[in-house]
Amino acid sequence: MRSAGLDLVKWTAIVTMVADHLRFLWPAADGLFIVGRLAFPLFCLAIAVNVGRSPQGQLFTRGNLRYLGWMLAFAVLSEGPYRWLDPATQTLSVIPTLTLGLLAAWAVWHPQLQARLIGLGALLIATLFSAQLMYGLPGVLLPAAWLVARNRGGVAWLLPCLLAVAGNLTNSWLLEHLTAPVTVLTMLAALLAIPLGCLLLRCDDRPVPAVGRWGYLFYPLHLLIIKGLQGVL
Repeated sequence: MRSAGLDLVKWTAIVTMVADHLRFLWPAADGLFIVGRLAFPLFCLAIAVNVGRSPQGQLFTRGNLRYLGWMLAFAVLSEGPYRWLDPATQTLSVIPTLTLGLLAAWAVWHPQLQARLIGLGALLIATLFSAQLMYGLPGVLLPAAWLVARNRGGVAWLLPCLLAVAGNLTNSWLLEHLTAPVTVLTMLAALLAIPLGCLLLRCDDRPVPAVGRWGYLFYPLHLLIIKGLQGVL
């Protein structure tokens, strides 16, 4: 079923992600980096909601396999545009992190052994290659943490809050400058993404355009457009 609230979450994630990447056109607008910290937790929320909609115990459905297939395909297709835009990057694009996060969320949602083994494999990969993953191991755990918090409530809400902050601290500069204003504001933005996501999900009565499968293509395409505009502006 289409959810206007979920579409609003996706649109907010897309807009804040694009705002962050506009720094490649206007390097002086470094405040956009802080705005961009809202995007990743919201994308993780979208994954958690989608996983939570599937019947528990039905892991290898056509829908789940198609979902994973799209993620894997665009993880490959996006890497070239991502590295072309940011040749100095030390990490992969964000999609491998989200893909492993999907597998970890499956392990939390589905009770069968296969799901737990798949999730364990995802966490092992995330642990071994945390330095190469955007947002590292905390980022891989975030979709599962969203699932746990939404189902258990209470103190469980600390999990996504802590992981959203910890994911940003995989950035070595932020970790080395914990008291710098930009670091404090970055951590605050990541933290606020959690209640913001909850608020947006409740907006099911708003007329929001649907975010369909074009959303997968949007990621590499907007990177290519920004790179193209660098040669013009």
